[in-house]
Amino acid sequence: MREALFAPAGPFNETMLQINDLVFDAWGRRFLDHATVSLPRDAKVGLVGRNGVGKSTLFKLILGQLTQGDGDIGLPRDARIGSVDQEHPATPVPLLETVLAADVERAALLDELETAEPERLGEIYARLIDIDADRAPSRAAEILAGLGFTNADLTRPMAEFSGGWRMRVALAASLFAEPDLLLLDEPTNYLDLEGALWLEARLRKYPHTAMIISHDRELLNNSVDHILHMKDGKLSLYPGGYDAFERQLTEKLRLQEAARVKIEGKRAHMQSFVDRFRATASKARQAQSRLKAIAKLPPMSAVIEEHVAPFTLPSPERPLPPPLLRLEEAAAGYGGPPILKKLDLRLDIDDRIGLLGVNGAGKSTFAKLVAGALEVEAGRMHRSARMRVGWFHQHQIEAMDPTDTPLEIIRRALPESSEAQRRSKLAQFGLGFEKQGTTVANLSGGERARLLLNMVAMEAPHLLILDEPTNHLDIDSRRALLEALNDYEGAVILITHDRSLMELVADRLWLAADGTIAPFDGDMEDYARLVLDRARAAGRSPSQVKAEAAPPPAPPPPPGRKTPTGNLRRRAEAAEAALARAAQALEAIDAQLTDPATLAKGPAKLAELGRSRAAAHAALNAAEAEWLAAQEAYESVKPTA
Repeated sequence: MREALFAPAGPFNETMLQINDLVFDAWGRRFLDHATVSLPRDAKVGLVGRNGVGKSTLFKLILGQLTQGDGDIGLPRDARIGSVDQEHPATPVPLLETVLAADVERAALLDELETAEPERLGEIYARLIDIDADRAPSRAAEILAGLGFTNADLTRPMAEFSGGWRMRVALAASLFAEPDLLLLDEPTNYLDLEGALWLEARLRKYPHTAMIISHDRELLNNSVDHILHMKDGKLSLYPGGYDAFERQLTEKLRLQEAARVKIEGKRAHMQSFVDRFRATASKARQAQSRLKAIAKLPPMSAVIEEHVAPFTLPSPERPLPPPLLRLEEAAAGYGGPPILKKLDLRLDIDDRIGLLGVNGAGKSTFAKLVAGALEVEAGRMHRSARMRVGWFHQHQIEAMDPTDTPLEIIRRALPESSEAQRRSKLAQFGLGFEKQGTTVANLSGGERARLLLNMVAMEAPHLLILDEPTNHLDIDSRRALLEALNDYEGAVILITHDRSLMELVADRLWLAADGTIAPFDGDMEDYARLVLDRARAAGRSPSQVKAEAAPPPAPPPPPGRKTPTGNLRRRAEAAEAALARAAQALEAIDAQLTDPATLAKGPAKLAELGRSRAAAHAALNAAEAEWLAAQEAYESVKPTA
């Protein structure tokens, strides 16, 4: 978290971020070419564009980590910017305290309470009330529960969590601190599906401006209200989610192409006149006039569709007799207590299974079991001896030798093929000639994922196991993968945080939970509700929040020093006014409910007023409790007559 260091570049009453004529050159290329855009205050913006176009670079420019060329970036003065650049350090501080410390103001006020002068205490308490400091532990616990942490995790030191979990802590800290501008770069890449579903709902309710780089179509449709498209060094803002953006972009390109055709037709018509009559004395003046008109016509380049290489997922030539796999009371693990037990499942050649479950529930263990990398420890597993399995998991990308090249990798995989055949195969994978000899270290994450995905499917497996295949793929590449999976005629087991891919590929859902895997009775909408309800319940659970010591009572003032009653008196007066307003609001609703004109409006209106009355009554109770607390605090320090 940091405060903005940029001077405002325009009126900021309705604008959070203003980019004017921005230019940025680095590493031998231009990322931003006189780009201009204005982001509305409190907007939720999805930043999209092809891999490598410079989206993360733009974030670094906004954060001041890179120095721009021409142009400027403006934010409101003192605006707080939050981002998740790296995992949280492995410190001895407990998890819950780590997240609570992200609210710098609250932490500073609580620290100051211990040494503050008596006349300052009233101001500190008033500010703690204003920022709802009492609710902070439960709010932090709810965020952590949504991101997959358990009750027991809250008191564990940060040093006990792996790097992936510390990335989640960094995300939790940013969400808890609620900066004025929140920048998130592919936040779902280190989340499971459950965490992604929770984050999708959380971002919808984020109270300030957020900009999210994401290739998750569902998140971009359900959580943002604007799409910022980055292409050819320019920034274009579109209202709505990703589907709306695609429709608007398609129409924009259609109109652009129509305008180009019209202008080119006009240019050709005038040029034809010039060519015919330039040498004719009587028409020379008209020809010269048309030459000037041609020069003034705006240049219009043809619309070029960006090509995405397809994925090659060949289907098995001969289907095997069913079932491909059958598990009966099976158990699997790594020598100790079983990770999975009581597995009674059947997999057929045309099954498309979506495997759900939180991290640590046994999804990867199940993938290893089905792939043949793990034996059953109890029960029985029947599988066809001729079944070929293609298994992609995200750790394969991390395990690649950085000095290897795609050409060397495919030489080992196809030792009998000619060099021309190997290069042709890599070209089918979407790796052109110039990329084939490039080291893995210099390939993008998307290029490495594309290479491995195509490699695991090269032998036409009967079963594809895909464990987080989309982490490094942009939206268009994800669509290409979806199309390839729909054309593939073998069985699929899919583990992914990409809800859109899960919904469009899987026709059955299995849930890993409570040490086993069983069919899930419902669809992705049902599962999303289950995840969000579970996170809310965990956030409300008193056992999940470490009890914090109540702020110490204000000490009596030293002899001769005036008791600081000003802030407490103002708090009591404000609470009394709020109580009066709440009572008036409830009276107004009660008056409507007894009005014959309201009764004539039908049951729908009465139901609406009933809900309003319940909310008003709850507000009155809360206002009354606050007034009593404020009055008691004021009375305890008010000088007696």
